[in-house]
Amino acid sequence: MATSGQWSIVLIDLRKFRFARSTNRTMARGHQKIQSQQKAQKKAQDAKKAQGSDQKAAAQKALNVKCTVCMALMPDLKTYKQHFENKHPKATMPTELAEAAV
Repeated sequence: MATSGQWSIVLIDLRKFRFARSTNRTMARGHQKIQSQQKAQKKAQDAKKAQGSDQKAAAQKALNVKCTVCMALMPDLKTYKQHFENKHPKATMPTELAEAAV
């Protein structure tokens, strides 16, 4: 009967060992998970920054007409004419707008 008592002590020790080992494994994976999330977040931010500047540049290229009074940029003559009629009704209309058909 003394031997059965020794075996029970061994089994308890093994259970503690397994529990501690599984906890360490979980902690390491949790740390890896956090690192992975941070890495993915940084990668997404870098991609967003690169994409955002390209969109801004494309938008600037699309604005090719400049108001002679307030220097605002517009994409086309139709929008420019509407802007000029609404924002500058007392100013004389430029010849480029008078010739443009709406």
